[in-house]
Amino acid sequence: MIQASEVEPDLVARAREGDDRAFADLLQRHKPSLYGFVRRYVSDADAAADVVQDTFVSAWRALARYDPRRPFPVWLRAIALNKCRDRARRLAVRRFILGDRDDQSPEALAQPDPEPYGEANLIPVERRAVLQKAIDQLPGKLKEPLLLTYFDDLTQQEAADLLGVTVKTIETRVYRARQRLMELLDRSSI
Repeated sequence: MIQASEVEPDLVARAREGDDRAFADLLQRHKPSLYGFVRRYVSDADAAADVVQDTFVSAWRALARYDPRRPFPVWLRAIALNKCRDRARRLAVRRFILGDRDDQSPEALAQPDPEPYGEANLIPVERRAVLQKAIDQLPGKLKEPLLLTYFDDLTQQEAADLLGVTVKTIETRVYRARQRLMELLDRSSI
């Protein structure tokens, strides 16, 4: 579960009142975990950085509509998830028009991740690449709950609220995603 500090509600309130420094503090607190979530979703370091930046711009613009009863990190994830989905739609259109030339080319995938935020220490580079490729092959309805609950530590209830589905749906989709990942990873002999 994404933890918010006791100071966070104060920072959010000050940011909603127009305090740029408070919003900058919120960004610094959430940038690493948000980047990790987006990086796993889009599987490209530069694109992830762009999506995170777009997320923060949108969050700033929508701050007046933020409901303080909702955890701020979950609200940010919802914005980031929408930005990831928008990017995926744009890439699908681009792929339709241009063919297979996109950010998943071998040249693009060979670029190192400039900001892994510690993830590199957990999974060796080769395994991480194979795992990311398998995650990329999951359909969105399985990929999103898996990333939110398994990799981003949201509770099933938080993921259900964010995605607008029931907790049982999250359980089922995470189970199916993990099964599908195991099949994909078995084929790649990770």
